[in-house]
Amino acid sequence: MQDPRKPLAGVKVVEFGTLIAAPFATRLMADFGAEVIKIESPEGDPLRRWRRLHQGTSLWWHVQSRGKRCVRLDLKSAEGKAEALALCDGAAIVVENFRPGVLEKLGLGWDTLSARNPKLVMVRISGFGQTGPYRDQPGFGAVGESMGGLRYVTGFADRPPVRTGISIGDSIAAQYAVMGALMALRQVEVNGGKGQVVDVALYEAVFAMMESLVPEYAYDGFIRERTGNIMPGITPSNTHTSRDGEHITIGANGDAIFQRLMRAIGREDLAAAPDLADNAGRDARRDELYAVIDQWVARHSGAEVMAVLARAEVPASKVYSVADMFTDPHFKAREMLIPLTLDDGTTLQMPGIVPKLCG
Repeated sequence: MQDPRKPLAGVKVVEFGTLIAAPFATRLMADFGAEVIKIESPEGDPLRRWRRLHQGTSLWWHVQSRGKRCVRLDLKSAEGKAEALALCDGAAIVVENFRPGVLEKLGLGWDTLSARNPKLVMVRISGFGQTGPYRDQPGFGAVGESMGGLRYVTGFADRPPVRTGISIGDSIAAQYAVMGALMALRQVEVNGGKGQVVDVALYEAVFAMMESLVPEYAYDGFIRERTGNIMPGITPSNTHTSRDGEHITIGANGDAIFQRLMRAIGREDLAAAPDLADNAGRDARRDELYAVIDQWVARHSGAEVMAVLARAEVPASKVYSVADMFTDPHFKAREMLIPLTLDDGTTLQMPGIVPKLCG
């Protein structure tokens, strides 16, 4: 039963999605009260069989499908198509992540759905968008991360580009999809007008996150390269290893923060140095500064380092594994680990809901 206190209560969403991008977008909508109906093929979403399984079903699946009602339909059959059309007739939002043209071939494209439901908002997530010379090419999140620029700048300068560790391109696209859907829905509600298509390309979603990459190149041909854990021009900001092997990220690139850090580690001389009073000066001596911080961190345990930095009000964190998250009191206080009981009585922990709405 929907919670009327949630902001998307009463909003019906139909998902034609597989794997990551569209299902993650509709999961976010479901988290905030939308009624989400996920339409799967008779074989089911492949995500049901990805990664670690419990009784034949992916643990990831339980995260990605929470709050949804799943319906298996053969969209190539007349009966399946008719049922899908009926579901879309009553929907405010339809979300899909097929290759462009697939739904049209099934008789479930935008022209058909909008003619039956003029206020419909249709969110279309694909590798390269609904137009352009690459529109028909298949594109997963890894491709979007590569073309969008993220992988080029991820890793260390002396090694090839690397994956970030999760399918972040799909997740970024999903969040743009939700944003676009809600803006389009707002436009329908305010203007009492027709719905529209929200076109999200994976590579564009990644590209939109790439900070100053474009103006830097346009200005003087500068190409940002891989720099590992440091941020050139923003110093000091790096990850250091403690005596007991903890990796600790320290962001002390603010002028006053840098001075607090230097005093905390016993380097008043560096705190007071005129040429280190701003980022430009510190960046010119970054190798020296990182060596100083490396040596100090390496002489202490991770707990000791974090205690000193907390007292000095220097932004820092141990690099958390998931095991660290399960024992951290802040995760618990913020309800970022929430239980889900499966049909067989097994309890799983799920990631909590983001963002927090306090109204």
